[in-house]
Amino acid sequence: MGFPVELVCGAESVHIPQKVTQQDLLFVINMASKYSPWLAETISQGYLTAPGGHRIGLCGEAVMKDGRMSNIRTPTSLCIRVARDFSGRVRDQRLVSGSVLIIGQPGSGKTTFLRDLIRLRSDHGKGCVAVVDERGEIFPFASGFDTGRRTDVLTGCRKKEGMEALLRTMGPETIAVDEITSREDCDGLVHAAWCGVSLIATAHAASKEELCKREVYKPLVAGRIFDMLVSLRKDKSWTVERMVCI
Repeated sequence: MGFPVELVCGAESVHIPQKVTQQDLLFVINMASKYSPWLAETISQGYLTAPGGHRIGLCGEAVMKDGRMSNIRTPTSLCIRVARDFSGRVRDQRLVSGSVLIIGQPGSGKTTFLRDLIRLRSDHGKGCVAVVDERGEIFPFASGFDTGRRTDVLTGCRKKEGMEALLRTMGPETIAVDEITSREDCDGLVHAAWCGVSLIATAHAASKEELCKREVYKPLVAGRIFDMLVSLRKDKSWTVERMVCI
């Protein structure tokens, strides 16, 4: 707020001279949420998902309740990440079966890679792929993103509950989720693995070594529920290796 808008496209950035006002920020938030408390529920986690799967990060004055952030009032800045779809980039046949964990730093393209891998598995794998799209960012409604021929999408449900529901009702060969960030998410994945399905998931980590050291991911590492690890780089390249932590 009070500074020009910055547009970032890859390594390039452009500034629009007009300064951002408080009214501008509130207008974007209200338009993105359509004034809906349900759509704006994730503001307590510092972001908002706009129709089309675009994520808006927020900063400002945090409202705390019981030691946790419950809302953000008086927003001072926004970070809008535009969802884009790149179909046909993932063609590695090693990823058509088994359980795959995708890691990378913010902005490395984890969700984009996940989306394309789901399509590859859906069109060329053995069975159906069921997706828990908690934030509506993998296959957002009305986006036109291709889901693949045998993909079922459950949107707006927490990952653990969503995986349990899909296991009971849809009979998937593979379950896919985005952004594993909590022990609850990990417990849900371990439970699903015990039920005999393959898994595809993403997690924040710059390397396999960092992943294996992080406390939150210990159930995934100790349970050895993933067969392959995909490591994404900032330049959108990636490596594939066996998921072995020492």
